[in-house]
Amino acid sequence: MALWDTIWPIMAALIPSVGLLLLFFFLMKRIVEADRRERAAERRWQAEREAMGGTQDSTSPE
Repeated sequence: MALWDTIWPIMAALIPSVGLLLLFFFLMKRIVEADRRERAAERRWQAEREAMGGTQDSTSPE
């Protein structure tokens, strides 16, 4: 039982930190994946516009 009394405080101190690390990892992974998808969608959109002959930017005044 003495071993458990020694290990428990260490585990109790590390569990919240490990949980936050995992949460941070998954959040950053989702952000990077979303950015990758957004960039791919923008490239496809730009390619469609160029294929239709519209090379002008839609935000620029004409």
